[in-house]
Amino acid sequence: MIDIDILVIREPGLLRQDLERWISNEWVRPDRSEGHVVFHDIDVARVRLIRELRDDLAIDEEALPLVLSLLDQIYDLRRHLRMVGGFTGVGA
Repeated sequence: MIDIDILVIREPGLLRQDLERWISNEWVRPDRSEGHVVFHDIDVARVRLIRELRDDLAIDEEALPLVLSLLDQIYDLRRHLRMVGGFTGVGA
């Protein structure tokens, strides 16, 4: 787990105000502990995904909620398919 200051330092080009806006928009959902935000590995991966979508794929911030929602649905479906595959003995 890392705090917001460490995350901003470790991720070149990541601006604190962008990260705070993403948290406010609930695109990233770190834990809150004693008045501090704490990021787990999954949160850091989400931050990297948002940056890749925005910076590398040129998806603007108005479209990001839709894209993130669709990606979340795909990941959730894959997780469910793996679970079903485990019950049936068939790999997904």
